[in-house]
Amino acid sequence: MNSQQNAPDQHAQTLEPLAPAEAQSLYLQSRQDELADRSLQLHEKHVGSFVEWYTDKAGSEANMNDVTARTVHEYQLHIKGGFAQSTVSIYLSTVRQFVEFCESIDAVVGGTSQKIVLPDRDRNARTEMLESDDATAILSYLRKYHYASRTHALMALLWHTGIRTGTVRALDVNDLDAERERLRIRHRPDTDTPLKNTEKAERYIALSAEVSEILEDYADKARHGVTDDHDREPLFTTRQGRPAKNSIRRNIYAATRPCATGRGCPHNKDPDTCEAAQRTNDACKCPSTVSGHPVRRGAITHHLRQDVPEKVVSDRMNVSQDVLDEHYDRRTEDEKAEQRRQFLSNV
Repeated sequence: MNSQQNAPDQHAQTLEPLAPAEAQSLYLQSRQDELADRSLQLHEKHVGSFVEWYTDKAGSEANMNDVTARTVHEYQLHIKGGFAQSTVSIYLSTVRQFVEFCESIDAVVGGTSQKIVLPDRDRNARTEMLESDDATAILSYLRKYHYASRTHALMALLWHTGIRTGTVRALDVNDLDAERERLRIRHRPDTDTPLKNTEKAERYIALSAEVSEILEDYADKARHGVTDDHDREPLFTTRQGRPAKNSIRRNIYAATRPCATGRGCPHNKDPDTCEAAQRTNDACKCPSTVSGHPVRRGAITHHLRQDVPEKVVSDRMNVSQDVLDEHYDRRTEDEKAEQRRQFLSNV
């Protein structure tokens, strides 16, 4: 009994002291060759947040040797009030990889990372959304490695405009006016592309020069030259014609898997054997993926955080301001207060 109780202490005596900041530096150096630049920046941000918190907590004597699963749990409690649960899970998954690395260099007791439990993600939660950092990482990866592919064009359009996936499906090639950098949105129920809010949803949407160029290049180079059952030319296509809603949904699930866009696996799975990583149809089984609605919610929140007026966001995304406030705006009250302060600073 006594020898078993003393085992952790004996193991701890074999550890080599390591300051948290130095451990962070070694960890990032170890991931440089396997992570894309943007992914490495996210790891630096997530691990840096933990290191800063732990250093403040432990003081000048902070030593990775003293980090336990309880330490990480205390960190989780510290950050959970400021982020959506899905974001907390992503932060902790990166910290767990960091702790696992520290185990490998004898800085943390072996087995600690396995005791770190990530919070569950509720796919039905109204707060679930694609975070700005993740969207940036996904789009950077797609631009670098899959420029103007269907996935790149789809994700760039969804994030830039916040439109519904049903609206994406309804687009035709001639709805894209690349010269004027805009899209025409039309309700066409008689030919199988109704809009959720019918004629009230018809509008023009301004595009950035970058997104307009991506869509134009996609249409010219990657789009299948097919028509749908009504002899219309869909902007987004499969080999058979206009994609079904499920096809677009699967595309989004696949694109938001961390392992698919150079961000590693936050769940310690091997992409070569993980079921969710093998086929697009199984991508939804990855706990870190999101569907189209969380992408829309994230895009709307991102626009609001960038000080785009609520009326502009409401018109652009075709959502009433009441519904926007209740279901889409995921800014904290602190964020809203600070943004109002900026507008009132000269009053």
